[in-house]
Amino acid sequence: MKLKARFQEKMETSPSIADDKPKGSGPINRHGMPNLPIGQTATYKWPVLDLGRHPKIPLEKWRLAIDGAVENPVKLTWKEFLNLPQTKDTSDFHCVTTWSKLNMHWKGVSLLDLAALVLPKENATHIMCYGYDGYSTNIALEEALKPDVLLVHTYDGQPLPIEHGGPLRMITPQLYAWKGSKWIKRIEFLTENKMGFWEERGYSNTAYPWRNDRYEE
Repeated sequence: MKLKARFQEKMETSPSIADDKPKGSGPINRHGMPNLPIGQTATYKWPVLDLGRHPKIPLEKWRLAIDGAVENPVKLTWKEFLNLPQTKDTSDFHCVTTWSKLNMHWKGVSLLDLAALVLPKENATHIMCYGYDGYSTNIALEEALKPDVLLVHTYDGQPLPIEHGGPLRMITPQLYAWKGSKWIKRIEFLTENKMGFWEERGYSNTAYPWRNDRYEE
């Protein structure tokens, strides 16, 4: 709760929550935004987009490191990860390539709970997420610590398929989905912003769907 309180004001004033008129259409979601952001089309399929590599990591060898600007860095085994508090949530998935899949049912561990485990230092501002496939992406802490940001291992009651990042991926329902690393293996807390794979190639650092915030200007 202390950790959440540190970032609560920034969470409440972050786009698109603080916008008077977030851009989009359809019913208003639980965050006060239209459920379909501007420029998006709803799909029933779940397209597969990645760097062309689907790493297969045996669960007995799988590890998740959480380090950087934290008081208590950890490296979790699969069993240790599953022993953490588990969260079930239903949220939407918005891809920068203009499709959105709504009402997806997840189970996993919230990034907020993981942050409470490692205790970010006072000067921590961002995280960088790294995947077993070589991917990386950056997120501001006020976005990463929102309650619907999860590291998920289950979708629709079944283990997360490898093509969608199984055994574990991050989801970022209030940002475009490239901010959620597949096959995640490390979360590094940073004291300043740093660009990830797509950010270095012209994608937005912030990635707000309800602002059509896809690419750096």
